[in-house]
Amino acid sequence: MSAIDTAPLEPLPLPEPPQRKLAPREWVRENLFAGVFNTALTILFGLLLAWAVYRLGRFVLVDARWEVVQRNITNLLVFRYPRDEHWRLWGALFILGGGFGLAAGVGSRGASAGEPRGIALRRAGPLLVLVAVLLAFAGSVTATLLVAGVAALAFVARLAGRRLDLRTVWAIAIGLGSLFAAYLLVAHFGGVGWSRWGGFQLTIFLAVGGIVLSFPIGVLLALGRRSRLPAVRWVCIAYIELIRGVPLITILFMGAFMLGFFLPQGVGTPSPVTRALVAVTIFTSAYVAEIVRGGLQSVPRGQIEAAQALGLSTIKTTRLIVLPQALRAVIPALVGQFISLYKDTSLVFIIGLTELLAIAELITKQPDFLAQGLLVETLLFAAFVYWAGSYWMSRESQRLERRLGVGER
Repeated sequence: MSAIDTAPLEPLPLPEPPQRKLAPREWVRENLFAGVFNTALTILFGLLLAWAVYRLGRFVLVDARWEVVQRNITNLLVFRYPRDEHWRLWGALFILGGGFGLAAGVGSRGASAGEPRGIALRRAGPLLVLVAVLLAFAGSVTATLLVAGVAALAFVARLAGRRLDLRTVWAIAIGLGSLFAAYLLVAHFGGVGWSRWGGFQLTIFLAVGGIVLSFPIGVLLALGRRSRLPAVRWVCIAYIELIRGVPLITILFMGAFMLGFFLPQGVGTPSPVTRALVAVTIFTSAYVAEIVRGGLQSVPRGQIEAAQALGLSTIKTTRLIVLPQALRAVIPALVGQFISLYKDTSLVFIIGLTELLAIAELITKQPDFLAQGLLVETLLFAAFVYWAGSYWMSRESQRLERRLGVGER
């Protein structure tokens, strides 16, 4: 009979006690004034920050001449979109407000009830500030009332969505459906096609269209790169590595001047907006594929083996077990890539499209503002618009990470 090992077992480590939440005064003392060196750094950088805030605030509130933005706010937002068709844009906003409000309500079912009140308002802070600035420049009572109507509809739709007994996947379907319905109202049924769009409207269209199209393509490329079929794997690898090795400007030029050569005879040349959208989608999908591939590699092999032991097919294992865990793990990187896409839409002006940044430069060449040095004001306005959208996407990403427990065991 073998001897029984009687060595004492090592005690399990005790969980760390929860850290006490510091009061504001204690936090300041511990993090900013803990010692002479930290105190000196805090004072130095505090003075630099105060000087920068003062200079920026003085320029924005006192020195800047915002007349160029105020008189061209419609051009900055929609540019050549016919003025008598603006009702379509407002109708699209009401559709999006109702659709996304309903989707947010459906998606929030099952979320923790311990969230502080008003947290949704704080997340939407950047967008609220952007809307307030746009309304201030517009100076229109009608526009203010319409925006208030969109906000009220979104609020009511969110409350209604929380009462519906629907799965979370319906939130995605409702959101995509409202996007498609808004697009049909703006561009079809006698509307104006996207070849005549411009300004912030074109920026949003390229960003949203690029995200919606590049995400599924990137997921398929990531799965193809891990395929056991050599032909599929090597084609996906070649595509991803080729596109990731070329700057976006090159892809935009190729889409603008060479896309027609890849189309069959008899097919008309796509519009410049279509070529830009194709180029942005091709470029972003390669980066999305690598991000998703990293998430796929993080899924433990035991998860796949357990699914196979239960008799799940390869497709069901990927759809139900692997992809949800992989996408959950790469939410920060995915949103970071989509924020880059939103900002990179400013590069399409090099192929002749008049998006927000191009309009910001173009309006300074009007006879009333020519050679008056107002480019700083228009570029600062464009930068603020890009910042508001990017910061809002970042905050929503953080909320989704907290809800799904990203980074927690």
